[in-house]
Amino acid sequence: MTISITSRLKGQHYINGQWQGEPNGFNSFNPVSNSQIEWPFASANPAQIAQATKAAQQAFSSYRNKSDSERAAFLRQIADNIEADREAIVAAANQETGLPLARLEGETGRTCGQLRLFAQNLLTPIEQYIADMAQPERQPLPKPDTRLGKVALGPVAVFGASNFPLAFSTAGGDTASALAAGCPVIVKGHPAHPATSELVTQAIDKAIKACDMPAGVFNLLQGHTPEVSTGLIDAAEIKAVGFTGSLKVGRILADRCAARAEPIPFYGELGSTNPQFLLPGILADKAETLAETQVQSMMMGHGQFCTSPGVIVAIKGEALGRYCDRLSQTLAEQAAGAMLTPGIAATYQQQVETLLGHGQITLLAQGKAAEASHHTRPTALKVNAAHYLADQALQQEVFGPFALLVVCDDAEQMQTVADQLEGQLTATIHGQASDWAHAHSLVDAISQRVGRLIFNQMPTGVEVCHSMNHGGPYPASTDSRSTSVGSMAIHRFLRPICYQNMPSELLPEALRDGQTHLQRF
Repeated sequence: MTISITSRLKGQHYINGQWQGEPNGFNSFNPVSNSQIEWPFASANPAQIAQATKAAQQAFSSYRNKSDSERAAFLRQIADNIEADREAIVAAANQETGLPLARLEGETGRTCGQLRLFAQNLLTPIEQYIADMAQPERQPLPKPDTRLGKVALGPVAVFGASNFPLAFSTAGGDTASALAAGCPVIVKGHPAHPATSELVTQAIDKAIKACDMPAGVFNLLQGHTPEVSTGLIDAAEIKAVGFTGSLKVGRILADRCAARAEPIPFYGELGSTNPQFLLPGILADKAETLAETQVQSMMMGHGQFCTSPGVIVAIKGEALGRYCDRLSQTLAEQAAGAMLTPGIAATYQQQVETLLGHGQITLLAQGKAAEASHHTRPTALKVNAAHYLADQALQQEVFGPFALLVVCDDAEQMQTVADQLEGQLTATIHGQASDWAHAHSLVDAISQRVGRLIFNQMPTGVEVCHSMNHGGPYPASTDSRSTSVGSMAIHRFLRPICYQNMPSELLPEALRDGQTHLQRF
């Protein structure tokens, strides 16, 4: 498969329907072998960034006026093309990320499912449109006819994610929702998987041609320097940004979006510790099972899920002792392994080393020793709740196979931990019937700090559906009102517009009288 992938790669940018640029900027990297892959790629310069953003702007007028059925057909064609090239795409992603083939097969299916979900929603909307009917006889002033619609924002910049080379990258949820909204997209490919990005772009290119879409509706810029990212955000044509990545980089880009002459929305999903609250009743009955599922969840993708359970909160006692014993036994069986990039691995190793040197933190358990310098060892640490509450730095995410057990003296202290949580993508409450009578204040506090509150289930994995919310209060995301997963993600790239006394023949079709989804008042 390596030979067939190599022969297909151009190593160039995809701008306005054309491949261009010299593939001499950087190379793909295999994190498992810790070695460079002989797949060279171009790194975008200011002229190419300007060309891509202008192409997207030129495509905007045509694309936003495509019918819902035309955009739906386009999204479905992209999905069909990705599935037709699944073998090569998965093989490239496997070499560039080290993620297992089965995981990448599943992620490919999710990527195509997202595209088809937005296509289906375009054809059969799940939301009502609102019309307030005119009342010309109303006193003292007549009431006009007003109808609430939505219009696309404009070209959107999407930043690929390191840990999801398909579902959160080139044709992932941000791209799918922006295209569904009527917005052209410029993807800044992640340098950790440029070959995967190019192969997916080839599938999009075929769909653009097959569906007669404007050439600039999708553009791919490859690059490995910060200047590519900042140059893209600074472009006047860009009207919104979708980002999945670290808090540090996300905050830099968010501040840059806000500092523009025309500030634009930055939809950043920046990570989370996803705390697990173990209530006394279920801990007494199922301590061993809870410990095993904790390890299973934190080891998924070697801990490189944005919803990996990185904090455990429980009350001290005999049941917690059993939980710790089983967690230690299970974690000791887990192998060290490579992470997505050498940089991510180095950051993990540094964070764990720093925490181990913290005077109030003790080692609870570790996995098998690393066999190579670029491998990371699964680790669980323990701290009492008083010290956790006193040191805000302990709430920072450790991206990788890691968990911190916070030991509370009693239910009151567990409540205090919940009250002082930073914003999270998710939190889980594990409990049973005997626990619920005393859980109301805990539920209330956690609800103020998460985008998704889960009961008796580990957080790893996100269901792509209408009711999903993947976001949360800062620092989990930069806009707690939005989601990056599920059909509601489209609203990030639309803005409301009210049409007042507009002639029927000029109204958008969805707002005309007689439409199924028009709610009249």
